[in-house]
Amino acid sequence: MSDISDEVQRRAQAAAEVGPLDPIRALHAAGFRSQWAYIGGFASIALSFGAWAVSRVNPSDDKAQSDRWGIFIGHWAPTLFAIGIALRHEEGRGSDG
Repeated sequence: MSDISDEVQRRAQAAAEVGPLDPIRALHAAGFRSQWAYIGGFASIALSFGAWAVSRVNPSDDKAQSDRWGIFIGHWAPTLFAIGIALRHEEGRGSDG
């Protein structure tokens, strides 16, 4: 348990040293990887379709509201993919900082 605690503290310290003006580098230093952002983007697409489909089934709900709900969740995907691309670029930089 102590090893996990030490690792979390080390990553938090590395992220804090980067500073607030470089959030992508701070995410990378904290251990966040591009694959996680890509998985989140694809999950957002699936969740968007699922939320839209489920809200369309209920006949008492407003159809326009179900469309807006699906679109709202669908807007997360491009953001997560962009973060993934930025993190991939940061991973490629390696230690040449």
